[in-house]
Amino acid sequence: MPYATERELPPSVRAHLPLHAQEIFRAAFNNAWDEYADREGREEIAHRVAWAAVKRLYRKEGSDWVPV
Repeated sequence: MPYATERELPPSVRAHLPLHAQEIFRAAFNNAWDEYADREGREEIAHRVAWAAVKRLYRKEGSDWVPV
């Protein structure tokens, strides 16, 4: 299920990531959702792709996600 806005993201994503990182997560998730439409486990794959995209530009420092 692709996300239309950041408000639709899972609470665990919204509560921990800054807005820009949420935007990255949503865009990467939606892209992966479309790209892997024919794969089993598509939602899990899309979540992994989205987190990987966030981790390219953000890192976790303590309990906060900060730009790299």
